[in-house]
Amino acid sequence: MAEKQRVGRPRRSSRRMLEEAAAELFLEQTYEGTTIDDIANRSGVSRNTFFNYFSSKSDVLWVDLDETVSALGGILGSLSPNGDVLGDVEAALTKVAAEHPSNRVPWALTQIDLMGTRDVLLSSGMVRLLAVTELITSFIRARSGASVRAATAAAALTAAAATAAAQWAGDGVSRGPLDVYVREAIAPICVGFAPHFERGGHKQ
Repeated sequence: MAEKQRVGRPRRSSRRMLEEAAAELFLEQTYEGTTIDDIANRSGVSRNTFFNYFSSKSDVLWVDLDETVSALGGILGSLSPNGDVLGDVEAALTKVAAEHPSNRVPWALTQIDLMGTRDVLLSSGMVRLLAVTELITSFIRARSGASVRAATAAAALTAAAATAAAQWAGDGVSRGPLDVYVREAIAPICVGFAPHFERGGHKQ
């Protein structure tokens, strides 16, 4: 008997292709009703290939954010140590938002009810929010010497940026550029915390 042909796209693996296949399946049969094997089959690749790109099924929900977090770390790491700490964080967050393609709206957020992704977004999203918070905390702490205030400012900035991104995704066709949302959300936090930080040190 001839070997059964794999159903799905031509054999061409990539993170984006797997992400798109997952989106289709989640819309058709919900997140919980879709297996990793389903995603691999729809993409025309093996289960092992899936794990070359993702460590779990929930990772396909966060392709854009994971790339953004990676970019944010690179931007912060490239900055001069003599700059204004909160000004640099504000500029870095705004920059990664500005570089985000306008057509890359997170489908896991816009189709949350159809896909049934609410619970998994909360659990897997929290891990990523904490990672961003730790990244910004380390940057502020290294620049200012502050500890508790660095962590507090970082948590506030992360929450504000996440809220801005969610609002941007939810605004539909009327949405403007993502960086406008992010700048509006984080600017008051930077202004509010500015008196507690100074270049090369921190105020008690």
